[in-house]
Amino acid sequence: MTNDRADWHKSSHSAGAENCVEVRRGVVVAMRDTQHQGLGHLEFPRGEWEAFVASASAGRL
Repeated sequence: MTNDRADWHKSSHSAGAENCVEVRRGVVVAMRDTQHQGLGHLEFPRGEWEAFVASASAGRL
């Protein structure tokens, strides 16, 4: 994976908020803090990320 800025995107729910996270999707999904990008990121297998998003969308978190 590259660390190109274009690979990262913010949630459409952030609505311009500065306190949010960015996600980079691929076989491994990466997540980082928008304000502290240089501190690194967390990585999750795509299937685990999709299960998390599905649970959050269903209100189970």
